Amino acid sequence: MIPFNKPYATGNEFRYIEEAIQAGQTAGNGQFTKRCQKWLEETTGTKRALLTHSCTAALEMCAILAGIEPGDEVIMPSYTFVSTANAFVLRGGVPVFVDIEPSCLNIDPTAIEAAITEKTKAIVVVHYAGVGVDMDPILELADRRGLMVIEDAAQGALASYKGRALGTMGALGALSFHETKNIISGEGGALLINDPKLADRAEIVWEKGTNRSAFFRGDVDKYTWVDVGSSFLPGEVVAAFLWAQFEDARAITDRRLEVWRRYHSAFADAEAAGRVRRPITPADRVHNAHMYYLLTESLDVRTRLIKRLRDDGYMAVFHYVPLHSSPAGRKFGRTSGSLEYTEDLSARLVRLPLWVGIDDATVDRIVASVLDTL
Repeated sequence: MIPFNKPYATGNEFRYIEEAIQAGQTAGNGQFTKRCQKWLEETTGTKRALLTHSCTAALEMCAILAGIEPGDEVIMPSYTFVSTANAFVLRGGVPVFVDIEPSCLNIDPTAIEAAITEKTKAIVVVHYAGVGVDMDPILELADRRGLMVIEDAAQGALASYKGRALGTMGALGALSFHETKNIISGEGGALLINDPKLADRAEIVWEKGTNRSAFFRGDVDKYTWVDVGSSFLPGEVVAAFLWAQFEDARAITDRRLEVWRRYHSAFADAEAAGRVRRPITPADRVHNAHMYYLLTESLDVRTRLIKRLRDDGYMAVFHYVPLHSSPAGRKFGRTSGSLEYTEDLSARLVRLPLWVGIDDATVDRIVASVLDTL
């Protein structure tokens, strides 16, 4: 069976893990954590980056830093992973689910303002498949209405919108380095702090609610508990693995883009014939080949396609079940407006195998199976 995803190692991961162990510090915030954070700051242009043990953890930090309290509403797409909503529900927040736009499957900027109430505290955007949300109108709306913008850029490493790295345009951004992402550390993530006013508190929340980092810099003569927080840091072994990935991040992305483009070219005629729809990337955005998906004509076609591919030895998968239709979504959140595109497109989307190391011949065989089924 050709897997949907296969974690990629550059070859330096074990060497750096050994260095971390020999350095005598395997807990967080050591030399590899600092290297990774500096790389993120220099690569993305964010004011401050903090490694976390997951993107979920980074989103939970966002909820704390946004000051979410019981009853506060947070507008977000329904078509996203559960962590996008869970992070705010844990603070007592209420997810308000709005529709996606049909081209990129990102949150529809035109659906947001109608969802705003006196309880609204923040807008969370999700950059689906590493293709940026149309951020400018959302940032303008948020500024006009006094709302915080938070970017769930879990899939967005080395992708951009109008020249700006995903995760760096809102007050806060969250990245993922889960093994299913482009750049990985098994589990892992990062918080990007773009509003300098949030930097000091973010560091405290990150360090279990203490001013420990300030103490080690010599800014205070002792450290103590000063705020809410949790253990959001990864260990140094994870950071060492991630550093090897960061060193080859551009090459990893370039190879994924080659595979993505091979799929995209191969399905052009099928799209022209109306048999399937390919991903759309607007001209003002640069994607990172996080995934290659197709939109089939119907749920029945998708079901038949996934079965055919698995029978042929290729693991293709669908994606999110919309949160507004889930038991927890109905319990903790509410919807605003029609979610017709969310419901329609989520039922027709299929993701094809894409990972560094998949060869062109395998991609071509997958394409042949798809075209034979459509």
